[in-house]
Amino acid sequence: MEKLKEENILLESEMQEPEFWNNQERAQKVSQKLKHNTDKVEQFLNLKQHVEDLELMRDMIREEDDESHLPELEKSIAEVGQMLEDARIVALLSGEFDRNNAILSIHAGAGGTEAQDWADMLYRMYCRWCESHGYSMNVLDILPDTEAGIKSVTMLVEGENAYGYLKSEKGVHRLVRISPFDAAKKRHTSFASVDVTPEINDDIDIEINESDIRIDTYRSSGAGGQHVNTTDSAIRITHIPTGIVVSCQNERSQHSNKETAMKMLKSKLMEIKKLENKEKIEDIQGKYNQIAWGSQIRSYVFHPYSMVKDHRTNAETANVQSVMDGNLDIFINEYLKMKSKNNS
Repeated sequence: MEKLKEENILLESEMQEPEFWNNQERAQKVSQKLKHNTDKVEQFLNLKQHVEDLELMRDMIREEDDESHLPELEKSIAEVGQMLEDARIVALLSGEFDRNNAILSIHAGAGGTEAQDWADMLYRMYCRWCESHGYSMNVLDILPDTEAGIKSVTMLVEGENAYGYLKSEKGVHRLVRISPFDAAKKRHTSFASVDVTPEINDDIDIEINESDIRIDTYRSSGAGGQHVNTTDSAIRITHIPTGIVVSCQNERSQHSNKETAMKMLKSKLMEIKKLENKEKIEDIQGKYNQIAWGSQIRSYVFHPYSMVKDHRTNAETANVQSVMDGNLDIFINEYLKMKSKNNS
């Protein structure tokens, strides 16, 4: 807390300088950092006050030897305990890009309509999670199927710590159910991959050679009005050395789509560069397939029993419908705790 308070004094001092607002980009970063720090301090002081109130209530019950207030005390203890647990989880989000927005992509695996329907179900699940946590969601690219479901979708999730939470979802998600598309009512297994990268800030320098990328234009396939659907405004960029492909079709103009797609590409390359400990993008070679089938992280079983289980943390629940409605915190929180233990 003392470190945060000291940093806030320096930030507030910088904001008082006459030339501060001349540099809008710097001013915005300083303002955001100050708010972030202030919120942390206030959260700590609020939690501390709640604990002191509980101690006061406990002492009062003891002094008056009156157990009629015990249920109220127990309820308050549970509420403060949950507040403390939430604060602990947020404290685990200490990675370099954890506070950033997240770019989340879902790709249907092999299996046609069955897998595409599963990708659509996951898409709905993450939309519900975003809504319940106050994150805004912007679809950057979507490829629907003519029969059912989606072949792929990429969306930008905006809000503080979006990447820190959603990074736990990266990997292959497996579904087992009685297929609604099978007249014989047989059990089917479907796969879809989820890829999550942080949206990087403009001040992070990623050099990409023009000769290393191929840019294709095509007509948008999703909703977007008459202009979007009748012009080749959608953009697909292929990074030739790595095989990474990014697409954007949600913006009105080709220029805006290209700008967004380039930002997505830089985010992906930055992540790979960091994972491989490479100094330059030019050092990265090879194909990077987003559907990494060897990295199955979670199974969703609808039949013959109900169970969602995370294979990394062993966290599980029998309430499948709740999970599909976006209640993913049990898995996200356990993943963050596991990573924290592994890094300590």
